[in-house]
Amino acid sequence: MKNVIRLLRTQWDRAGAAALVITGLLALLLGWIGMSGSVLTYEQLPFLLSGGLVGLSLVTVGTGLWLSADMRDEWRRIDRLEEALENSRSEQEAPDILIPEAASADPPRHSAQPPPRRESARHTALS
Repeated sequence: MKNVIRLLRTQWDRAGAAALVITGLLALLLGWIGMSGSVLTYEQLPFLLSGGLVGLSLVTVGTGLWLSADMRDEWRRIDRLEEALENSRSEQEAPDILIPEAASADPPRHSAQPPPRRESARHTALS
């Protein structure tokens, strides 16, 4: 019994979704049973409105709640993956290494312009 209560507390959204879907299906069934007992259309309309529309709405809301719970679980998994990735990155960072003075001299500077293009032998022969 304690496990069921703990499960309902942790999975309240899925429990609510299941309850809504079951209630909606029950409303659809009761509306259909009530509607099947009457022949005249004007007698069937209340059953259609109360059983059909309410039942369909409850099933839709329950399905949306279930999908929302699934999305929330996926976001939690993604958050855990990001946290693990950040932890592994911080562990891989090397401590600062002291560089000797001779090696820390400025590297030779290169010109900002790319080297000139050489024309191929084919282009020079055609000219």
